[in-house]
Amino acid sequence: MEASNAQWIQDRIQSLQIDLEERRKSLPRHTIRPHQLLAIEELEDQIRALEQQMVPRSGERGEKE
Repeated sequence: MEASNAQWIQDRIQSLQIDLEERRKSLPRHTIRPHQLLAIEELEDQIRALEQQMVPRSGERGEKE
């Protein structure tokens, strides 16, 4: 993975985590609407997908087998 791509992914994860925290803080204590939970789940899914891109897969570490 290129360093610039890795940095972009890290920056994007950080941005999404900030958005996620803001959405969680804005949830009402009562009467949470389905679209609010769906938005949170979508952010969590995006973060998870980006984090998986950061994990090196076997054979991608530059090692010779």
